[in-house]
Amino acid sequence: MMRIQLLFLLPYLLILGIQPVKAQEDEAAQLLLNVAKLSQLKQIMVDLEKGYATLKQGYSQIENLAEGNFNLHETFLNSLLQVSPSVKNYHKVAEIIRYQLKLIKDYKVAFQYFKGSGQFTQTEISYLSTVYENLFQKSLQQLDELSLVLTAGKLRMSDKERLEAIDRIHLDMEDKVHFLSSFNQETQILAGNRLKAKNELNGVWSLFQSKEN
Repeated sequence: MMRIQLLFLLPYLLILGIQPVKAQEDEAAQLLLNVAKLSQLKQIMVDLEKGYATLKQGYSQIENLAEGNFNLHETFLNSLLQVSPSVKNYHKVAEIIRYQLKLIKDYKVAFQYFKGSGQFTQTEISYLSTVYENLFQKSLQQLDELSLVLTAGKLRMSDKERLEAIDRIHLDMEDKVHFLSSFNQETQILAGNRLKAKNELNGVWSLFQSKEN
């Protein structure tokens, strides 16, 4: 009878014995799975840290490169503020100064002559004065520009640009001197013609008066 009972209970006992074992196996498997996940998470963190370090290093390199380019750019711009001896000693610089001196001398001499010639009205004298004054003021502007080109720290220009600016100023001053020369010649011719006409008129008048007498 006892054997029969044991035989009857054996399946249940086996089931009860298997369940704890299976439970332990499931728990062990879950633990291994968690360990694997933890390892993967650690690897992900390591990869992220490496990626951040690489990114930071790359950013630092870019930042240093950008700063280096900026320093080079700033150095280049500052160099443009300097005036080289080849620019300062450019022969046209001295010629521009000579043109300015000639312009002042020629217009003053001419203006004094025309005022004292007695061949021009007060309105015409005022017109001559305006022409000379405008010409003189424009020549001063040219000298101011030349001064800027030749002064360090004023303009950011390459030597080539400075030489081109000097060439342009030189040409403008040359044109002003030529204009003044032509203007004075034409005005002098006008004064001479008026004086000649006046003398001829006076001669005719004198001749007329002598015949009357």
